[in-house]
Amino acid sequence: MIETRCVSLNDLEFTVDIAGHGHGQTVLLLHGFPESRYMWHAQVEALSAAGFRVIAPDQRGYSTGARPADQDSYRVEFIVQDAVDLMEALDIPNFHLVGHDWGGQIAWLLAAAHPERIRTLSILSRPHPAAFARAMAEDPEQPERSRHHRFLKDADAYDRMRVDGLRPLREALETQYVPPEIAAVHIAKLAEPGGVEGAINWYRASGFTGAQTPAIDLPTLYIWGTQDATVGRYAAELTSDYVTGPFRFEIVEGAGHFIVDQCPDTVSSLLLNHIRQGADSPA
Repeated sequence: MIETRCVSLNDLEFTVDIAGHGHGQTVLLLHGFPESRYMWHAQVEALSAAGFRVIAPDQRGYSTGARPADQDSYRVEFIVQDAVDLMEALDIPNFHLVGHDWGGQIAWLLAAAHPERIRTLSILSRPHPAAFARAMAEDPEQPERSRHHRFLKDADAYDRMRVDGLRPLREALETQYVPPEIAAVHIAKLAEPGGVEGAINWYRASGFTGAQTPAIDLPTLYIWGTQDATVGRYAAELTSDYVTGPFRFEIVEGAGHFIVDQCPDTVSSLLLNHIRQGADSPA
């Protein structure tokens, strides 16, 4: 059974799904753009059924009560701190960390800043920040794959994304194999007042290149799909250069960027296997 509650953090109200037993080890799931906590619905069920406590928040800009108006409030350090503060508020000292896309970027940075809090790290699609920075400089295809980073900083980006009920974002999700009924849930969240603006502000506030992000010395799983339109193989393969702990790189043939929505059973199986191994290790 999933409980949805509001958690107050620094005068903001975050919508959070919680499932599983309070006495079990905890898994924190961080969604990416342009999605919501609902992207993890299959993993919340699978992980909680396996005995884990699972936490899946709508992050800053996505939670209805956590949409600051000023762009500067969406800098990555604030979003990383949101995750730390959430776990403090829920009295969870250490946890397994999972992130996809922008949530993956936040997860990499959280693991780099607070490795003592993390039991295992699992990342989907998003390369290690330093690997991604290298790919932007060394792989001629990666800047084109990442062109939306530039477009979302254009002055008219808010208006362009809101055309015809957020049609550009809906089409981006469905083109990358997100089932329409799942895409509709994500789009409904972003269609709320301030929703898509808050999500876009993650890009607008980010002057962070990631090049100086240190290597991660944690048990790490990295999952990437061969049809990912935004992350190329070069960036994905470079990620192994920036993990000094036990590392698994899982390639899912035919999967796109939104691999969690497209291949929920495969993702759940890979996550469970990795997290169970880490659950047996001392905190």
